[in-house]
Amino acid sequence: MAIATINPTTGETLATFEPHDAGEVERRIAEAHAAYVALRTTTFEQRADWMLRAAELLEDEVEPTALMLTAEMGKPLAQARAEVLKCAKNMRFYARNAESFLADEPLDDPASVAASYASARYEPLGVVLAVMPWNYPLWQVIRFAAPALMAGNTGLLKHASNVPQAALYLDTLFERGGFPAGSFRTLLVGAREVAPVIEDWRVKAVTLTGSEPAGRAVASTAGSQIKKAVLELGGSDPFIVMPSADLDAASTTAVKARVANNGQSCIAAKRFIVHEDVYDEFAAIFATKMAALVVGDPLDPATDVGPLATEAGRDDIAELVDDAVSRGATVLAGGSAPDREGWFYTPTLLADLTDDMRLVMEEAFGPVATLYKVADREEAVRIANQTTFGLSSAVWTSDADEEAWFIRALDAGAVFINGMTVSYPELPFGGIKDSGYGRELAAAGIREFCNLKTVWKS
Repeated sequence: MAIATINPTTGETLATFEPHDAGEVERRIAEAHAAYVALRTTTFEQRADWMLRAAELLEDEVEPTALMLTAEMGKPLAQARAEVLKCAKNMRFYARNAESFLADEPLDDPASVAASYASARYEPLGVVLAVMPWNYPLWQVIRFAAPALMAGNTGLLKHASNVPQAALYLDTLFERGGFPAGSFRTLLVGAREVAPVIEDWRVKAVTLTGSEPAGRAVASTAGSQIKKAVLELGGSDPFIVMPSADLDAASTTAVKARVANNGQSCIAAKRFIVHEDVYDEFAAIFATKMAALVVGDPLDPATDVGPLATEAGRDDIAELVDDAVSRGATVLAGGSAPDREGWFYTPTLLADLTDDMRLVMEEAFGPVATLYKVADREEAVRIANQTTFGLSSAVWTSDADEEAWFIRALDAGAVFINGMTVSYPELPFGGIKDSGYGRELAAAGIREFCNLKTVWKS
């Protein structure tokens, strides 16, 4: 895939970039390693100062940066602004909390291990490679970069080839904030060049957010080198609605949860599992609200849903819907691509799904929702857990016993009660099964790329 900015609203190529050759890749890896040697000896106070200054730059540049994100991957401008500001919030969070998250953990009773003092301490690993996707071009990166740098690691970024301007913006952001030169460097390379970077002795770990096949490839390479990996992969998150739920609130949130970021989010609710007692009412409200969404230019404030980021992504969604409809699925809203330039797809709601349809097991990365009718909570969980994914989930109920039951029963990295899945700096984020392993954000996220070293004194 060419390294280029192609406007998904028009299909126009806005800018192209030459990939880094082997010499430039080597120079950047060496620079990141040298920066690590310097950064690991700095104090938390110094790193926090630099991180806060970088956050200020991001906030000062919110408008041009948001416009860049919209041009590169098509998200509505208001959502692009929100992404930029969320990144700044995450940077401030780790600037303020990294020292406490990584504080030494002395043993209360060192005599129990025949010592005068014993503790565990967290130390940085070194250079960490981040392989990142295009759907949240800044946020996916910053949620790794902020804790990694605050821990004393340095980063290399292999970003998706269709968001090169976002990648190059991140290449300079932290250095402009004051971090040593090379603390965070972008590699403009293709997917084939990822393995050699992981294998380089100076690269100590890797994190990937992306597809399951990409995750398997990266994990395999990292495993062969005995290097740490954190993977955040795909999702097909269930959104369960029980009879006691507030149907108006649930349906409004369901729409937002499915079409935010033009439906291109691994943590988006994708499968809507509704109890038969409220199924007909919920389906009617949900379909009406989906059909009312405005599809159009992401720069227009009236637009709810912009284009998909790539032509191939739009075609994949169309194929999944067409397959389901050909096998008997009922279209309650949408169901086709509008007749216009760009890579748009109409917000779609499908019912009457059967196990022979690809949509039942595959991730729909676009504004397509599937609806399931269930007789009880056991059937709801069976459908929720039947895919190979286990990223997040949502349950709508006002019954406290049901809440507790679903929290225990759902196979997922998170359960949100009467809300939609959102990644917060304050909470750990990640999945199980084919949705990956390891955690980002909160204290768990900053500790992933640290050596937990035991210290014992006689």
